[in-house]
Amino acid sequence: MISTLYFYANQIYQLSYTLPLYRRAGGVFIGRDIKRLFQLKKNLINYNQFPATKTFLNTPPTYLMDRKKLRNLSGVIVFASNASKIVRQELKAKTIFLGHGTGDKPYLVSESRLENFDFHFASGPKFQAILHDSGIDIPEDRIIKTGNLRFDDIINGVIDKEKELDRLGIIDRERKTVLYAPTWKFGDGTLLKYGYRFAREITQKYNLIIRPHYQDWSYIAKFRQWASKNNIRHLYFSNPSNLVSADTMRDFAASDIMLSDTSSVLYEYLIMRQPIIVIRNEYKNLHKMPSEMDIMQHVSLFSAEDDIITMIDAALKDTDYHQRLEKLLNTCFYFNDGKAVQRAHAFIESINSN
Repeated sequence: MISTLYFYANQIYQLSYTLPLYRRAGGVFIGRDIKRLFQLKKNLINYNQFPATKTFLNTPPTYLMDRKKLRNLSGVIVFASNASKIVRQELKAKTIFLGHGTGDKPYLVSESRLENFDFHFASGPKFQAILHDSGIDIPEDRIIKTGNLRFDDIINGVIDKEKELDRLGIIDRERKTVLYAPTWKFGDGTLLKYGYRFAREITQKYNLIIRPHYQDWSYIAKFRQWASKNNIRHLYFSNPSNLVSADTMRDFAASDIMLSDTSSVLYEYLIMRQPIIVIRNEYKNLHKMPSEMDIMQHVSLFSAEDDIITMIDAALKDTDYHQRLEKLLNTCFYFNDGKAVQRAHAFIESINSN
């Protein structure tokens, strides 16, 4: 276990991208205020992977630490978000940007801040294409090609589909299962525009899991009430704030096809080699990607006038779909060999040894 490894993000859900690395290397999670420290403790109960380290509620070690106090840390800090004014010269610790997704939306704050990190864990060529489109020039020796850390559990068969169907309470296993995972208002998320319609229509033939963005979970109570009142069956919800039990990859494993809009999960779902349907929205500020890295040019696009059931039927029957997505996966992400975490861990150990 690396004792001088820290994980930092502005929002708790972003730290889900660091969990595979924590399970292998250990480390300390930082809550930047009382609210986020409480969320960490609540969502990581009994998730301590190193029994020799005793903690309250058996969580991973957690610190309450204001952003400015990060300059007092030594070792390595892995950042899962870009919204930080940290400058390399101010910190004793080495900094690594891991990010929280490789989609086509720009970051919420100036992408020039990406230059402030000592190193970047690159999930694939798409990440580097995003840097290029942003006018960011990171020297090659600061780009560490790891692959997508979250893919390892899927590739290595760690996640069991039947257990995830049990977790979600899915009853009819003869039906195919659709995962609807829209983004939030940043990105013109489609939950409120299409969520009720999809719940009515898709559940007539398929199971439907609605996994909203972390920022939109507050809408789900009303969805549940509406579904109960209208006797909507075969509808399920997954809470993204449950970092461990409802990890994105677990919902992926439970599904047979995904619907989304401008969320980065579009690209992460490629690891499943299963159909994807993109929901058109009005968001225009997307990165300009080469055609071979632009999912919009490789999958079906849903608009309001389309029949969603017909589109799902066609996508599930299209055998060429899988081959196209396989090619897109290997164009956007490095390796896909189940060893991304191993590579990231080895690099961090090399920093500590120096």
